Amino acid sequence: MGKHFDDAVGKGKEAVGKATGDRGTEAEGKVDQAKGQAKDAADQAKEKAEELKGKAGEAAESAAERVKGVFER
Repeated sequence: MGKHFDDAVGKGKEAVGKATGDRGTEAEGKVDQAKGQAKDAADQAKEKAEELKGKAGEAAESAAERVKGVFER
């Protein structure tokens, strides 16, 4: 399930659990919401890792060009 779906279902379950006094359903709702938040955090971490990977590659290429320039003199 998607992160937004987990969050929406979780909020619904939590509300139903609170309204009916069913602590199990309420707890399931909170767990579903936590899953959605965890997926969101994982997606953000993945995006940041990709960004840093690109920057590291650019830095390596720049360093290689500088070293190459030193030996071409």
